Amino acid sequence: MKLYNLKKTKEIVNFSKAVKLGLGSNQGLFFPNTIPKISKKKLKKLLKMNFIDRSYKILSMFIKSEISKKNLKKIVSTSFSFTKPKLKNIVKKISCLELFHGPTLAFKDFGARFMAQTLFYLNKKNHPITILTATSGDTGAAVAHAFYKMKNIKVVILYPKGKISKLQEQLFCTLGENIQTISVNGTFDECQNLVKKSFQNSEIKKKTHLNSANSINISRLMAQICYYFEAFSLVPKKYRKKIIISVPCGNFGNLTAGLLSKSMGLPIKKFVLSTNSNNTVPRFLQTGYWNPHKTISTISNAMDISEPNNWIRVKEIFLKNNWNIKSLGYGSVSEKNTKKNLLELFKLNYISEPHAATAYKVLKKYKKKEFFGIFLGTAHCSKFQKTVEKVLNISIKLPKRLSKYSKKKIISKNIDPDFNELKKILLI
Repeated sequence: MKLYNLKKTKEIVNFSKAVKLGLGSNQGLFFPNTIPKISKKKLKKLLKMNFIDRSYKILSMFIKSEISKKNLKKIVSTSFSFTKPKLKNIVKKISCLELFHGPTLAFKDFGARFMAQTLFYLNKKNHPITILTATSGDTGAAVAHAFYKMKNIKVVILYPKGKISKLQEQLFCTLGENIQTISVNGTFDECQNLVKKSFQNSEIKKKTHLNSANSINISRLMAQICYYFEAFSLVPKKYRKKIIISVPCGNFGNLTAGLLSKSMGLPIKKFVLSTNSNNTVPRFLQTGYWNPHKTISTISNAMDISEPNNWIRVKEIFLKNNWNIKSLGYGSVSEKNTKKNLLELFKLNYISEPHAATAYKVLKKYKKKEFFGIFLGTAHCSKFQKTVEKVLNISIKLPKRLSKYSKKKIISKNIDPDFNELKKILLI
């Protein structure tokens, strides 16, 4: 598999190097030189497979001989060794694809665990590696638990202080061992900028063998492609030609993976993106102007991102396929409407959380009678316990996976969004 740097197209690497580097020169993201195509006949066979076997087949189309069949099968089965995605019917021809049945109760478990297992396998010489990543919510927990106690791999996670839920914070800021967490007095975008500056610094890169576990790492996106095929396989055959999928978007990695699945030949009729009030992309699609505003805090905090990294990959997919980017559905949802849709889903006997509620709201805007609508459920409602309880006026019992962390002490360091402060920590 060959990948090129979107900011420096002459920089071409294989899959192994792209995973190890995370970012290319000039902070460029890697993108596949060619996207594998799946014929209708092959798709039919794939859809009959179970989730693990199908995921192995899909990923092997990209990775090919860089990882042996035996080792790739082992990586995939270990990475996805939890309850597979579920398609939960809400009303007739509208369902939620529940992606939150993994160890940290969020869709990020798929990408983070696949990346962790792949990087551990590729690090055959056991060189010390530092994983540096920023999180606006669920990435932190997924990455921390995926790499927890892995030999010769140190993980440093930045997050905006006071801008993620308490339970999200406790899930990854209480582990210790090889996991170091840093709260930053600022926004997610400022955390992300600190990560970018670290990758630009030759001293840090040389001394720490720096890598990133954000969705900028191509391995995470590739893992996420797999659950779009699973979603398609769960839809009744009579509706498969008219599927519309609504994706809650923060850094736009999830949408990128969905569009890659469509590029491969998965016949999704339409993709719809939803954001909260941090609506840079919907405004761009409406006006043609890229004008990020200052990031604001919302109850759908994982989407509190004004400058999404993966938007450049989304544009590249449309360019490669000669698709019209205006074919993308889009919408942004206010706090008031997010709460309103949480209540609407509750009246339909479904307890959701803020991110899925935005996707549900925007889906309704595009869903017509003949379409089968799917909105992504990216996190378990209990991860936003206080918010959901307040909006719905109910009590939510925490799953065991969360309750055992809810009483643990947070051991994060706190810094200002100052690169020199972070540099000192990384070089210790």
